[in-house]
Amino acid sequence: MATFLYRLGRFSFRKRHFVALFWVALLALAGAGAAGAPAAGNSSFSIPGTEAQKAFDLLDERFPGTSADGATARVVFKAPDGQKMTDPGNKAAVQDTVEELSGGSEVVQVSDPYQGGGVSRDGSIAYASVTYEVSGMELEESSREALKAAAEDARASGLTVEIGGDALQAVPETGSAEIIGIGVAAVVLVITLGSLLAAGLPLLTAIVGVGIGVASITALASTLDLGSTTSILASMIGLAVGIDYALFVVSRYRAELAEGRTREEAAGRAVGTAGSAVVFAGLTVVIALVGLSVVNIPMLTKMGIAAAGTVAVAVLIALTLIPALLGYAGRRVRPAGEKSKLLGGGRAKDAKDKAERPNMGTRWASFVVRRPLAVLLLGVVGLGAAAVPAGSLELGLPDDGSQPVSTTQRRAYDLLSEGFGPGFNGPLVVVVDAEGSDDPQAVFKQAGDEIKALDNVVNVAPAAPNKAGDTATIAVIPDAKPSSVATEDLVHDIRAAGADIKDGTGADVLVTGATAMNIDVSQKLNDALVPYLVLVVGLAFLLLIVVFRSILVPLKAALGFLLSVLAALGAVVAVYQWGWLSGLMGVEETGPIMSMMPIFMVGVVFGLAMDYEVFLVTRIREAHVHGEKPAQAVVTGFRYSARVVTAAAIIMIAVFSGFIGSSDSMVKMIGFGLATAVLFDAFVVRMAIVPAVLALLGEKAWWLPKWLDRALPIVDVEGESLAALDRAADKDDEDKELVRA
Repeated sequence: MATFLYRLGRFSFRKRHFVALFWVALLALAGAGAAGAPAAGNSSFSIPGTEAQKAFDLLDERFPGTSADGATARVVFKAPDGQKMTDPGNKAAVQDTVEELSGGSEVVQVSDPYQGGGVSRDGSIAYASVTYEVSGMELEESSREALKAAAEDARASGLTVEIGGDALQAVPETGSAEIIGIGVAAVVLVITLGSLLAAGLPLLTAIVGVGIGVASITALASTLDLGSTTSILASMIGLAVGIDYALFVVSRYRAELAEGRTREEAAGRAVGTAGSAVVFAGLTVVIALVGLSVVNIPMLTKMGIAAAGTVAVAVLIALTLIPALLGYAGRRVRPAGEKSKLLGGGRAKDAKDKAERPNMGTRWASFVVRRPLAVLLLGVVGLGAAAVPAGSLELGLPDDGSQPVSTTQRRAYDLLSEGFGPGFNGPLVVVVDAEGSDDPQAVFKQAGDEIKALDNVVNVAPAAPNKAGDTATIAVIPDAKPSSVATEDLVHDIRAAGADIKDGTGADVLVTGATAMNIDVSQKLNDALVPYLVLVVGLAFLLLIVVFRSILVPLKAALGFLLSVLAALGAVVAVYQWGWLSGLMGVEETGPIMSMMPIFMVGVVFGLAMDYEVFLVTRIREAHVHGEKPAQAVVTGFRYSARVVTAAAIIMIAVFSGFIGSSDSMVKMIGFGLATAVLFDAFVVRMAIVPAVLALLGEKAWWLPKWLDRALPIVDVEGESLAALDRAADKDDEDKELVRA
C-alpha cells in the first residue's frame, strides 16, 4: 500500500499538468451536467414495510385518483377582532380563495369550510384543505406560488391567512454561518501550516471535491430521485473531510522537507505515509455512510451513498491533486517549523534550540503517560456526565409545530390548535379493508365504535367507503398534539383494537396519515439501530485490526467512539429537548429529537472518529515499529501529529457548526450534533483517553495472535517499506564508496 501510494504521489508531482487538467475537466463536466439537468426538488418519501405505507398503498389501489399520499395544504383564516368567519364579507373572501385554488394544475380537491365543518365553534377561525396529486416533495414550484398568491389575495380583504401542511416544503438554507465556518477553517490552516499558500491548498482542493460531489448529485437528482437535503449532507461531510485529508498530506509533506528530502521525494513520502492513513480513514467513513442502507429507508440510503461518494472523491483528491499542486507551489511551501515572511518567518533564530524545544503535543503526551490512570478516569467520568441527558431521549419527526414562529406553517399550526384543539394538526387516517367480510358496513361501524371508546380521542368521523364498498377510511382527531407521547399511544391502541377486529371478522384495520407515518419511521429507525451499529462497528473493527495489527487498539477505538457519541446525544437532548442554551443555538421550539438523529450520528461520527484514530495512532505505531518503547512512541506520535489532529478537529467543528444556522430544523440539529461529537471525540477520547490507555497497556496494546498475524494482509500504513527503500539506498551508497576506495 505505502509503496503504491508513494509512486502515485511522485507521479502526481511530476505529471502535475495532467493531474490538474483531469480534475478541472471532471469539475467542468459535473458542472455542465448539473446546469443541464432538470430541477428535481425534493425526493419522494416511502417507508417500505411499515403499516402506514401499506395503508397508503392500499388507498391508492382501492381509491384510485384520490392521491392518498399527495401533498396537502391547510389554508387557515382568522376573522378580525369582533367579527366571525360566517359574516358575509369574510365568507365571500374565503369562497373566492377556494375557487382560485381549485384551478391549480396539480390540485385534486379543495374543501369548502362552510360545507365540510371547517369553521371553529366560536366562528373566529376557518380552514380549507387543499389536496394535490403528487407528494409535497414532488410538487412543482408553480403550485406553491399559486398557493401563496391565493393566501395573499385573501389577506387583502382584511383576514389573517396562514398556510400549513407539507405543500410548502422548501429547500433548506444554511445561512451565512457556513461561510463563517469556512473562514475559521482558513485561519486555523494558516496558523497550523505557517503559510498562506500552504493553507490555501486544503481549502481549494476541498472546494473542488465538494463541487464535483454536489454537482454530480444535482445532475443525477432527477434520475435517481435525490432530494435537496442530500446535497447539503454531502457538502457538510465532504467539506470537513476534504480539508482534513488534504491537511494531513500537506503537513506530512512539510515534515519530509524538514528532514532534507527533495520536493518530489517529499511528495511521494507524504502520500505513501499520510496518504495510507487517509485511505483507511476514508474507508471507515464510506462504510459508515453506505451502511445506512440497512435501515431500508430509501431516502436515508440515497443520502448515505451520495455523501460516501463525496468522501471517496475527497480521498482521491488528497492522493493526487494535493501533490500536483505542491509541485506548482515549489519553494513557496516551506518545511515544517518555517513560516513565510508575511507571517513572521525568516527571522534569525537558533534552529537547533528550536528543534530541541518540546512542542505542546510532546508536553501533553508526556503528562498523560506519567498520569495515565487519572487522565483516563477524568475523561470517562466527564463524558459519562455529558451523556446523562441521553437517558431522557424522546424521538419523533419534526412537524409544523417545530417550525420557527416566524413561518406561516407554524402560525397556521397555532391557529388550528386555537380553533380546533392541538390534535387537529395531526389527524389519523384509519383504513378498514373488509374485502373478505360478509358485512363490510357492520365492520366499518364496529371499527368506528371501538375507536371512539379509546382514550385521547376527540372526534371520529363516519366511515367513508369506496365505490366497491369493501374499503373505508375513518378520520380520527387525537386529543394531543401530533408529536406527543399520548398521540403515539393512541396509534398503538387503535392498532391493538384493529388486531381484535381482524380476529373476529377477518378485516384489516390499518392506521396511516403523516402522524402515523412519523411514528412508524421512528420505530423503524429504533429497530435498525443495533443491527446497524453491529455492522458498521464490526466492519471497521476488522479494518482497524488490519491497519494496526492489534486487537486491543481497535477495541479501545470502538469503545471510545461509543462514549463520545453518547455524550454528544446527551448534549443534543439538553439543547433541543430540554431547552438549555436554546436561545444561543437558535432553537425556538423544543420537542422530541429527530428520530433519525441517533442512527445518523452513529454512522457519521463513527467514520469521523476513526479518522483521528487512524491519523494519530498510525504515527504512534510508526514510532513503535521503528524501535521506540510504547510510552516513548506515544510521545513521539503526539509530537508529530497532535498539532495537526487538533487543527483538523477545530476545522471540522467549525464547518459543522456553520450548519447550525440552517433554516431546516433537521440540518440545524445534525450540524450541532456532529460538531459536539467531534469536540468530545477529538479532544477527550483521542487526545486524552487514547494515550492514557496505550500508556497503561504498554506492549500489550500491540498484541496479535501469531496465527492471525500470518493470515492478515500486510498494508504497511506506517511506511516500513519506504524505510526499507532508504536502507537499501544507503547500502548502495556504502557499496559505491567501498568500490571507489
